[in-house]
Parts: sequence; C-alpha cells; structure tokens
Amino acid sequence: MHEPLSQRRGITRRTVLAAGAVAGTVAALGPVLPAAGAVAAPAAGAGRATGADWFADPARAVRPKFRWWWPDGLVDADEIAREVDQIADAGFGGAEIAAVHHSVSDSSVLDTAHHGWGSKPWRTGVEAALQRAARRGLTIDITLGPAWPTAVPGVTPDDDAAVKELAYGKATVAAGTTYEGDVPASVREASSGVTEQTLVAVQAARVNTANSTRKETGLDADSVTDLTGHVSGGKLSWTAPDDGDWVLISYWQRGSGQQPEAGPHSSPAAYVVDHFSPAGTAAVTGYWEKEILTSSLRKLLKAAGGAFFEDSIELETDGLQWTPKLPEAFEKHTGRPLLPYLPALVLDNSNQVFAFEAQLTREIRHDFWETVSELFNRHHVTALRDWAHELGMELRAQPYGLQTDAIATAAILDIPEGESLGFKNLDDYRCLAGGRDMAGHTILSCEAGAYSGSAYSTTWDRFLRTMGGAYAAGVNQTVIHGFSYATAPGVSWPGFAAFSPYNGTPGYGESWGPRQPTWTHIEDISGYLGRVHQVLQSGTARADVAVFRQTGYTATGIGASWFTSTGIPLGWTHQFLSGPLLDLPSARVSGKRLAPDGPAYKALFVEGDFFYSSSPTLALADARRILKFAKAGLPVVLLGAFDEAYTPGVPDDGETEALRAVLDQLLALPHVVRVTDKTAVGDALTQLGVVPDARYAASSTLLNAHRVTKDADFYYLCNGKHAETVKPAVAAIDHEVTLRRTGRGKTVPYVLDAWTGEAARLGQYTEDGDDITLRVTLQPGETLIVALGRPGLFGDRNGARPHAVSTDADRVLFTDDGLTVRAASAGTYTTRLSQGRSVTTRVPAVPDPVTPADWTLEVDDWQPGSSATRTEITRHKLTLDSLLPWSGITELADVAGVGTYRTTVTLPSNWTGAHGAYLELGQVSDTCRVSVNGKRLPAVDRINPVVDLGGHLRKGANVIEVEVATPLINRLRVSNPAVFGSSARQAYGLLGPVRLVPYAEAEVKA
Repeated sequence: MHEPLSQRRGITRRTVLAAGAVAGTVAALGPVLPAAGAVAAPAAGAGRATGADWFADPARAVRPKFRWWWPDGLVDADEIAREVDQIADAGFGGAEIAAVHHSVSDSSVLDTAHHGWGSKPWRTGVEAALQRAARRGLTIDITLGPAWPTAVPGVTPDDDAAVKELAYGKATVAAGTTYEGDVPASVREASSGVTEQTLVAVQAARVNTANSTRKETGLDADSVTDLTGHVSGGKLSWTAPDDGDWVLISYWQRGSGQQPEAGPHSSPAAYVVDHFSPAGTAAVTGYWEKEILTSSLRKLLKAAGGAFFEDSIELETDGLQWTPKLPEAFEKHTGRPLLPYLPALVLDNSNQVFAFEAQLTREIRHDFWETVSELFNRHHVTALRDWAHELGMELRAQPYGLQTDAIATAAILDIPEGESLGFKNLDDYRCLAGGRDMAGHTILSCEAGAYSGSAYSTTWDRFLRTMGGAYAAGVNQTVIHGFSYATAPGVSWPGFAAFSPYNGTPGYGESWGPRQPTWTHIEDISGYLGRVHQVLQSGTARADVAVFRQTGYTATGIGASWFTSTGIPLGWTHQFLSGPLLDLPSARVSGKRLAPDGPAYKALFVEGDFFYSSSPTLALADARRILKFAKAGLPVVLLGAFDEAYTPGVPDDGETEALRAVLDQLLALPHVVRVTDKTAVGDALTQLGVVPDARYAASSTLLNAHRVTKDADFYYLCNGKHAETVKPAVAAIDHEVTLRRTGRGKTVPYVLDAWTGEAARLGQYTEDGDDITLRVTLQPGETLIVALGRPGLFGDRNGARPHAVSTDADRVLFTDDGLTVRAASAGTYTTRLSQGRSVTTRVPAVPDPVTPADWTLEVDDWQPGSSATRTEITRHKLTLDSLLPWSGITELADVAGVGTYRTTVTLPSNWTGAHGAYLELGQVSDTCRVSVNGKRLPAVDRINPVVDLGGHLRKGANVIEVEVATPLINRLRVSNPAVFGSSARQAYGLLGPVRLVPYAEAEVKA
C-alpha cells in the first residue's frame, strides 16, 4: 500500500488532499462493443474469473526495474533506503545503480575527490541499497563503471589498459619524385591527456582512381609497400616509382583519451578501458577487487544475485578502433598478415579514407571486424561474465555500438539488452533474441522509455506503445529510463534529474518517482508490465524462421527481405542468427526443426549480405553447417545468386570453388529452394510445407510472440508498429487469427488480462486439428494475451464446458454462470455450440447509452515548495458542463497534478443483475482510475480505456469517479521557464467523449 499523499516525504499541502493519479493520451476509440465473436483485450471484470496467482501477482523477479541515477557518491544511506522502499512499494522488481549526472553543468559541486564513483560514500550507498533491497525482495544491478563506456579510476590515456586508436598520417608523392622528411604526422592531434604514441608502420601505395569512391581515395592493393624499415630517427627518405602518383601512409598507435560520459566522476579521473585486450578487462576487475569489494559488499552481492551492467559500446575515437595484439590476432584468425590491408581500414572521424577494388575492400573489412568481434567476445565479454559469476552475479550488457557481431555476443551474455531509443525497428531486438534463445538463456532486456527532449512530459501511453512491439520481438525485461536520486547541489524543483536540463533544455527520458503525480497510479503500470514479463519469461520462445546473417551488426534498423515487410503482417515470426551460433550445442536438427529444444525454427532463410550491397556471400564453414542441417531435414530458402556465391572475407586458395561445391550439394536437396525475387519467399515456404504458428488471412499490423511451457502455449498479441516512426499510424484491427497449439492433448483458449490479472476462458472460437481460430479486435497499441492450456488450468469452472463457434449476439463469454451471451439491445439471439447444435437465448431490454451531462472536478495542483524536493499542492474546485483539456480552462491552463472527475448517472427501475455497462472514457491523459459508488475498480487499460462496470451499477443514481494524473510539464513551463519554457502546453485531463453503454446478458442453456 502507498502511504497517503499528504504523508509522503517532501510534499506539503495548502488544502486537504485526495490520493494522486497518472498522465497520458489515448487515441479516439472505435465501437464500444466488439463484432460478434470478436476477442478484444478484456475490459476490467470481463468474465468475472480470477486468474492464477502466478499471473495475477507476478514474482518480484519478473517485475520491471528502474535505471537508478546517482550523482556519483554524493548520496545518503537513509535516502537510498527510502528510495528502495519507494520502488518496492510501487510494485517494481529492482533497480540498476548508475552514476549519471549530465544535468549538472559544474561537476565540481559533486566533490568527486571525496564523493566520486567508487569512493567510500558511494560504497556505503551501494551497501545500503543492497541491504534494503534484500529486505524488500528487490534485485540491485550495478554498472561496471561510472556512466559509459566502461572505465575505472587510475587508468591513464597512455596505459596499456586504456582504450586505443590507430591514427594515420599521409603525404602525396608524385611519380618519380622523392619524399624526404619526417614520417607523416597524424592528420588529427591526439586527445587531451595522451602524451605517447607508437609508430606501427609506414607504407606507400599507388593511387588508382578507378577504385575511388565519393569519400575514399582509390589505391592499388598490389602496390602496397612496407617502408617501416626505411625510418630512422623519425625521418623517411623514399623515391616513388614513375608509374603513377603515390601516397605515403603512417600508422600511429595511441590512447584515445576517452572518459566516461559527463565526467569526471572520480578522483583520479576514470578513463575508458581497452575492450579488446586482457589488460583492459583486468583493469576493471582489478579495481573492483582492490578498491570496491569489501568483505561485506562481497557477501551482499552474492546474496543479492543481481547483475553487473555495461551500456552500449560507444567507443569514440578519431581513428580506427585498435588494440596492440590486433595484428597477431588477425593473422591467427585469417592466416594472413594485417599490415598490407591497413589502407582499406583506417578511419578519419568514423569515415573510411582509402579503398582498394570494391570486393577486396569489403572482404578485408569483414575479416577485420570479425577479428575484433572475437577479441571483444573473448577478452571482454566472456572474461567479465566469468568474473561476475565468481561473485554470484550475472552480466547484462548492450552488445552493440561497433561493427561487431552483436548476435554472437548476445549468446555469451547472461542477459543481452537493447534499447528503445537507439534501436531503429523491431528487427534490432530480433537479432539479440536469436543469440539469447540459441544459447538457452531466458531474458532479453530493454532500456526503455528514453525520449529526446521529453523530460517531465513523457506519458505512460507513449511508453506502452513503444514497448508493445518490443515485447512481440522478444523483449521480456524492462529497465525503465529512469529513477533519479532525490537531490544534488544546485538543482531546482522537483529534484535532481540525471538528464534534465540537458544543454539547457529538457533532457532524455523521465525521472519517475513520487515527484510525479502519476506515481499514485504506478502500481497499475508495474502490475501490467510484470504480468507481461511473467508470460514472456515462461517456458521457451518459439520463432517460425531463422534468418542467417553473414554480418551480425545490431542497432542498424536493417531487417530481413520479405519477412520484415510482408511476413510479419501475415503472422510470421523470425529471429536472426550469425555464424558463431551455428556452433552452439543447440544447433542441431530434429523433426525438421533447428534447435528443437529452444526456438524450434521451422526453416532457415539465407539472403545476400544487406550490409554489403546484398552480396551472395557465405563462409565455407557456415555453408557446411547449413548443408548438414538441410541433410538432417531442415527446410532452407536462399534468396539471391547463391549458385555464384563467394566468401564474405578474403578467400584462401580454392576456397571459393569449395564453397560453390558445397552450395551445389545444398541446392540439389528436395527441401532447399533458391529464389531470385524476394516476393517469391512466401511461395517458397508454402512449397516446403512451412506455415507460421500464428496466421492472419490478410495483411495486419498485429504482432505476435509465442512461448511454450509444459502447461500451455502463450501468445502475446499487440496491434503495434514495427518502428516508432512508422507512418501512417496504426489503425484499429478486427479480424480472425489462427493460433497453433503444440501437441499436448485437449487444450482450450484463455484470455489473460495483463491490466487486472484476470484469466477467463474464451467463449467463442473454432478448432481445426492443432489450430484454434478466434477473432481479435485491438485499438492501436493495445495488447492481448491468449493461453492455450488444459481445461481448468487457471482454476476456473468452465474448462470442460462446450463453447460457442458462432453467434449473432454482440459477444459470447464464460462467466460464473457458464456460457453467456451479451448484447446492447433486447432480442433473441442464436448461438451455435461446439457440440454442433444451436441454442436461442432471450436478452431483456437494455437502456440507451448515456452521455453524462455535467461533472464536478477537483484538482490537486502540484507546485514548487520551499526546497527542490518539496511539493506544495493547491486545490481547485470546478463545475463543468462539458469536458475540456486543462489547457483550455483558464484556471487550470498551467496546472499539473491529480484531478478527480465526478458525475451521477441515473439508471431505470428495470435495471437488474442481468445488466451491466461499459464506461467508455475516450481520450484521457495520462493515467486514470475509476470508482463506482465508492468502490475502486481494477486497473484501467491505459491504451484502450473502456471499463466493464458489470456488477457495480444499480438502478437509480450511480456516482462515477474518474481520477486522472498528469506529467509535470505544464507547471514546469511556468515555474522553470529557462529550461522548460520552450515546451508546448499539453492537453491534460479527461477529454472524452465519455459514454456509459449498457448491455444485458443471459446464460446460454447448453
């Protein structure tokens, strides 16, 4: 239970307070009543069934977490414990401690010398968090260093353990002329703090304009000449041949001097470590072992069972990512020396500088980044994961940001993580999901809800619409961005926020917590997210097709031919695999399924490499593995000229011929199909007898995810967008969906309401073998969970009763009375039952819909108090004859807070227990709760706020209350105009139109 608003720390009032509320915007609703037989996301109370405890009250372990931002070590142990309580009381499962303070322009006020990251006060705060979390059942994760990328104090830019770059210098030499002078210096100066650099090599190469591109200077690969031996005392003398112009290229190894974001965070300052060498990882683990891990902290970490966290690999250098042992690793990996290839690799401010012939350049770059991937995965990810395990912790990380194989890295991590801000579309999540599921792990996490410029204006409506599709793509843990520590020196109301102000303007994401009016309703949000997680972390994920990726980059927004554009709208699901995943123990075929104990892919799809002009490339080792899978019975579809395939890297002698011989064998198999037009992929799958687990007759915006447990098949459905920026906007859907159940005897469908925790057996559907077909109606962004399980799985009494296959009533549902029809008008309705016979049912008279004529509104107006963490509240009381946004009401134009709307609806004397009504709220911003006649109802679906009032209404007068809470931006626009004044005033409150739409129901006498 939340303590009363008036008792919360830092909130005072000028008048008596009501409880708080929440904020957001909902699109206009479609018809209140679904079409005959349709399954909408159930209104609160629909079916009047009680869900099983595992769903209704999900465990702490599956509940959403917060990214918890601290101003380094300037924290108080009592406040830390208080904030753990706030997170626990709100129904969340944990938090991730991260030292982030982009909003503090003068970091000297944080006193890093005494209160920096890793300092004694910081350690004391961590221990306080772990101790309190253990008492409250929460999990605490900790970032490996302050902010990001991973860094530790004491490492200097010149240290072996520091992140490195390969800088380059150049000089042009005309044909037949002599260059004499200093070795060309780097084209860019070293970063501050970098005092040393080592000359790696000097080369000469002939210019070939035929190989030039818009940004790159073309060179002849065969002309590359090593001149390192000609260097003496930093000087070089060399005469160019007279067969063309030449360029001299020098390569300098040096530290990049990168510090973690918004530093300094410590004293001495922390510098980013080398992510590709044992030295870089040893610096991280060594610092923790020597400076942080006291005996008490070790015990707390082991008992807590949390995770270390590493953010995305945002290594920022002017030159090429480098590590001293890279040439040695490259030669070991490829059998060829790296130095002759360096001209095609060097970078200038992330741009390629030189190029050889196009295909050779592509092959060189592929081999280079494949080598870097191996170094990153071996020396950084695997080493840190194993170290974390020794401490009783796991490793969670965002394995992208460079041109490395993030799909393979996701398989190594205990918990891979994506992000709603940086990911372009849902295929970015599907890349990480492929690694997770092939490795047999459970969690795919998401850094969720970071929106640029949206501080204190983020609505939960926006958050839920963003995450709806991510869950369908494999995400099943949410780390919300974020929860800020209460205060820091110099901050203004409503307290310290990690990212706001950001360069003087509203920053990224949100600072949730009791400072927000919507926090009063936060248990509705955490409960919904926890139930979604409960389902999506259960059992094993299933996907229809594995899409093979020659290049395993992530966070690119690049999808799969046909599947992304055409297959998903028809119900297909897919994940991405890269070469290393084909070596995992799970990579076997049984029953024509790849990874039968995991995602159980029905087919493998291989196309040209999207990252290299869709070239038909395939590594010889990968081709041999795919041939092995196909011979074991796995259907394979290839798109492109794979009869003329070549290797993605520089081929060894005879390697291309060997590859094509393997592919000739592959293409000769009866269940392998090659197509040259991407529109033919679907027909190829049909030819092979492959069908998706979920099917829609026509193209739809419906997304789905399938999980299989020993008890049930779970289908998560969302009417969502493949990317947040997709236009036009998603429309409401109303169509049939066919779901396949895995063989486990007799099963029946249940609808699980993630908002209320209720589970009710579905009243109307058809069966055909292993297929169940139902009708789904969902508003944009709305979700629905369907479970196909044994009768009585959720403790209901309707499991064995006949169901309806058709009806002319508005709806058929199971209630405590059995199968029941529901209609908005009186009449006799015919229902055909699964037994084959038809039954008629009489429904009594139903009153007409009611639009409330007037409302009273009481608003608790949240305003700055006497300190940055104190809020004062003023009460406004109004009478409304029509619903308007607060911005359209003079007295409320700049108000943010909690509003309670009241109206009275009078129902006729013939109202009986057979009647009920839907309360259609229309547009409401942001969160809301509904009470009828003094009784608060279960949580309201934030995306489609239609509430079933069945059983709560009576004849005569009925008092309906709608409590609405808003974000703070409208108040901050005027209380802190220097930062928030440029933000537009938002339309908050209950906007409607609000209607009460009565119905009547009667039992179907089966």
